Amino acid sequence: MKMSVLALSASMLLAPTAHAGELAPGLRGLSFLVGGWKDAKGVVADTGGTSTGRSSFTAEAGGAVLLRRDHTELFDKTGKPSGGFDQIMMIYPEGDGLRADYSDGEHVIHYDRAEIDPGKAVTFTSVAQPGRPVFRLSYRLPPPDRLSVSFAMAPPGSATVQPIADGFFSRAN
Repeated sequence: MKMSVLALSASMLLAPTAHAGELAPGLRGLSFLVGGWKDAKGVVADTGGTSTGRSSFTAEAGGAVLLRRDHTELFDKTGKPSGGFDQIMMIYPEGDGLRADYSDGEHVIHYDRAEIDPGKAVTFTSVAQPGRPVFRLSYRLPPPDRLSVSFAMAPPGSATVQPIADGFFSRAN
């Protein structure tokens, strides 16, 4: 029994992930995200600082899920390192739309809707709940092979969206 569980676990670890062409129908409009992204440069609105980092989007679970993995380094407004963090986001079709769940180890955001411009852009918006902010995360692929990202928030009870961070990545592969 132990050996078969070990063999199954090993085969799952060694199994290849799906390629962009193998994405589930509900995710195919996001194929432009798949791959590695490097040399991130961003601006953090509330601190006046900057950020750098890298990101990857991989097709998982037979192409039924996109998994985003990021590492971000933060710098204060003088350029001095002020921390860093890792984050993940699982993007998946559910019902008639896309959902996404984000975590950085301290925060969890559930995005309940997405607006997609297939092959070019996607904007995720979080669940609106009384007393909680609404988050918006947008990716756009302006030429040439750069991915812009924008993260914003509407404070509880407000419809006014305020920027948190904006930046861009270069394609790694």
